[in-house]
Amino acid sequence: MLDCVAVSGWGVTVFGVCAVTFMMAMYALEGRGRGFVLAFAAGCLLSSAYGFLAGTWPFGAVEVVWSAVAVRRFLASPRP
Repeated sequence: MLDCVAVSGWGVTVFGVCAVTFMMAMYALEGRGRGFVLAFAAGCLLSSAYGFLAGTWPFGAVEVVWSAVAVRRFLASPRP
């Protein structure tokens, strides 16, 4: 039976570092174009996946919310 057990190992840590770094880089680049806002939303989803894999579900849940906010901002931004 599968319990709520955190996945462990270096793989999850490396994935988390890459996901959060990507998310923060896209956040920093949002002013350059609306595509970076959508990329930030994707980064939030990657970070959320990391949070759930690491067993920190509150972090995963908050990142899903941030992703939805970013998608909404992307859709509301003017198209070039």
